Amino acid sequence: MHMNRMISKAGAAIVTVTVFLFAVFLIVDFSMGSYFVCLLLPVGFIMMTAGLHNECENDRKVAANIGLILAAVYATLIMLVYFSQLTTVKNEQLNEQAAALLEFRRLGLIFNYDLLGYGVMALSTFFTGLSMTPENKADKRLRALMMIHGVFYFSCTFLPITGLFAKMSGGSGIGGRLALVAWCVYFLLVGILSYFHFRKNEK
Repeated sequence: MHMNRMISKAGAAIVTVTVFLFAVFLIVDFSMGSYFVCLLLPVGFIMMTAGLHNECENDRKVAANIGLILAAVYATLIMLVYFSQLTTVKNEQLNEQAAALLEFRRLGLIFNYDLLGYGVMALSTFFTGLSMTPENKADKRLRALMMIHGVFYFSCTFLPITGLFAKMSGGSGIGGRLALVAWCVYFLLVGILSYFHFRKNEK
């Protein structure tokens, strides 16, 4: 039990720290830093989600299982996106066609995979929140934040299909960065509440 709580709490801490750093790197426009922390965030997210999965009651296991599986799908997509930025895009000379597809700032294929990944993450938090049985006000807030976060699935998945997302967000411009910083503030609360949830129940 102690090991379960320790890993879960560590995952929530990783989520909290990486989301905070992501916001800082967005504000100062340090793309390599933001790519690196986004490579670590999925690991913490899986650890945190697995901890909540482990706690859920038997009649909520289906929702918890869906949340954990979707967390793994999110992690796979996002780690591929940001590993490609830190390796292939950073270190190799790409021709124009490859750059249009692979460079994150070009809002091409890799950017759309990133949006799909975070859409899947939103679904993961929705089902994980659905699996929770809150015992206090803090847990109720955490559950609500996770389930409301599920709404991002629709914008992350369907706006790119219409081509409107890039036009609305401005991509790597100030509008897009501000929107991402706002998301960071929201998800920072999820990480903090999760950390104290596992800490409270550690014994």
